[in-house]
Amino acid sequence: MEIIDTHSHLFTEEFTDDLPEVILRAREAGVTRIYMPNIDTSSVADMLKVSEEYPGYCLPMIGLHPTSVNEGYQQELDKLEDLLASSTARFTAIGEVGMDLYWDKTFQQEQEDALRQQIQWAIRYDLPLVIHCREAFNELYTIMSDYRNTSLRGIFHSFTGSADEASRFLSFDGFMLGINGVLTFKKSLLPGVLTRVPIERIVIETDSPYLAPVPHRGKRNETAFIQYTLAHLASIYGKETELIADITTNNARKVFEKG
Repeated sequence: MEIIDTHSHLFTEEFTDDLPEVILRAREAGVTRIYMPNIDTSSVADMLKVSEEYPGYCLPMIGLHPTSVNEGYQQELDKLEDLLASSTARFTAIGEVGMDLYWDKTFQQEQEDALRQQIQWAIRYDLPLVIHCREAFNELYTIMSDYRNTSLRGIFHSFTGSADEASRFLSFDGFMLGINGVLTFKKSLLPGVLTRVPIERIVIETDSPYLAPVPHRGKRNETAFIQYTLAHLASIYGKETELIADITTNNARKVFEKG
């Protein structure tokens, strides 16, 4: 069985003391690749260090997270774009980018502008776009609609929306929904929503160290725990776990691998 974790922050301080053990457990769980989304300029060095320690296994993205967008966002974007332009082959996606209006709407316009700039990077360099959306569905959907007839592909990361929101997101043909441990939560509405989503449009992720699935909810999440999300998906779709792993892994390859 081969599994791809499409979203894991293994370079954060939560993994400083035991990353080798975390990677070993991931391998034992069947995980063959881990894609790491960037946060801002301060996270790049740590992310690249992990990718160099585990080449071909921990794969870095480049982007500016929407909660890192503030009055100095343009300088951040310029530095990240310079890094991308000078070493394009090193990065596997533009991410984690998007809109987040949950905590603060002060920089909403700046978030929209930052997202549009990074969408252009994805188009220019033919890289997938990994999108964060929290309390900003309509705003994000409006922006994305301007690029419907482009070559954009990617993932709507950590999807937890309604069936209608899933349908509207999946109207963008090159995109998948990223599903993680939230699926296992007792009060999650995702199991019902996913009955209306083709398994061919789903990838799985952990968002480590966040959103640990049941039975580890409330603890530090890690890539090996992706097996619990996988098992829940298998139950929802009424298929063998190995088949769901094969399908979601193939879906991830469609997003991240060119050609």
